[in-house]
Amino acid sequence: MNDFVEAILLGIVQGLTEFLPVSSSGHLELVKYMTGNEAAGQASLLLTVFLHFATALATIWVFRREVGRIVIGSMAKPLNVTQEFVLKIILSMVPAAMIGLFWDELVASLFSRRLVLVGVALWITAALLFFADVPKLTRREVSYFDAIILGLAQAVAIIPGISRSGATISTAILFRVDRDKAAQFSFLMVVPLIFGKVAKDIIDGAFFQKEQFAVLAVGFIAAFISGAVACQWMIRLVRLARLRYFGWYCLLVGSLSIVTGMGWFGNG
Repeated sequence: MNDFVEAILLGIVQGLTEFLPVSSSGHLELVKYMTGNEAAGQASLLLTVFLHFATALATIWVFRREVGRIVIGSMAKPLNVTQEFVLKIILSMVPAAMIGLFWDELVASLFSRRLVLVGVALWITAALLFFADVPKLTRREVSYFDAIILGLAQAVAIIPGISRSGATISTAILFRVDRDKAAQFSFLMVVPLIFGKVAKDIIDGAFFQKEQFAVLAVGFIAAFISGAVACQWMIRLVRLARLRYFGWYCLLVGSLSIVTGMGWFGNG
């Protein structure tokens, strides 16, 4: 498949699945398998991170008013609600940041068309989504303790197939956090991590390989546009408390991924 066409396809998949609780990284690995993408390890992770960067910017665009209030409020004195929100975001970043700093090679090894791993992880995502539909009274604000727990959920979601939004939103709802607050916190808590990862790769010179830049740019644009649309859609879907439908989807795709990965289709 043409590299540019593949980048557009991966960008659209990333944009749509980043905000829906179905694991964008898991779907990217499945698409790479279906398109015959042989990139593995760091090369595959680079594309994944670049597409995540596009959806991080899409998140800022969708929540631009909230982000603006956060920036302005964080400069005010004394300590206020906005500053506490920023502190909770920072606290939630710690687990995933530690993994990124000290286990980068291990994480990269997960992005090598490991379809059985993706399938099992999608099953776990499905279970979380089924459980998240049970609580009805979800009215709490995100607490500092919640921020730590959501940070741990986000760290686990580094595994392709574990939906980051699904894991964090479901965990927040199970802890009785208001659904709108859970979605907003989930989408915003990943933005600093993505920016940090991109900055690290820029320092390492990873994004200055001319032969890759054009393809990455095309994928970036596709992911940004589709991500902006999907983010606004997902905000409405979370309010409807119908996460179990995504759970059935993850269960189906996870099963197909496991069957394919084990070679039962004769192509493993």
